[in-house]
Amino acid sequence: MWTTGVTAAITEIMKGKNRKALEEFLQFSILQINKMVDLVRGELNSQQRTLMGALIVIDVHAREVVRGMIKSRVETMNDFEWQKQLRYYWENVEEEIFDCFARQTNTRFRYGYEYLGNGPRLVITPLTDKCYMTLTGALHMNYGGAPAGPAGTGKTETTKDLAKALAV
Repeated sequence: MWTTGVTAAITEIMKGKNRKALEEFLQFSILQINKMVDLVRGELNSQQRTLMGALIVIDVHAREVVRGMIKSRVETMNDFEWQKQLRYYWENVEEEIFDCFARQTNTRFRYGYEYLGNGPRLVITPLTDKCYMTLTGALHMNYGGAPAGPAGTGKTETTKDLAKALAV
């Protein structure tokens, strides 16, 4: 839904209908996060609390992405600030048969539909996004990836989080 909302906002900007469409979508995102926080403050069982925590982490990252796109003055679907995001689309694969695809930069992956459980999510940072771009680029060319760095910095967890995002 986030991809659909941002795509609609950028389309409005491209058509010259509403130059403030991304700002309006940002306000929608902020309201949505605030409502989720209100839910978390209420009575939830442990599974619901874990789910809401994961959704809030994802939506806070999405909010910051939109803020960055506003700051960078994204005006078209081809702007790199938009293209570098991991986005999900329903695409027609056969007559009247649609499937979910994840896209990032010039890559495209069929969503795997592998359920990996209702677990907590890592905080998604700009470095996480860069790691995702590197790994999806390598996978697109049928290579693997080997994140490097000091122990305990999240290399394995980031790779697992990308696998979860692609549902494989």
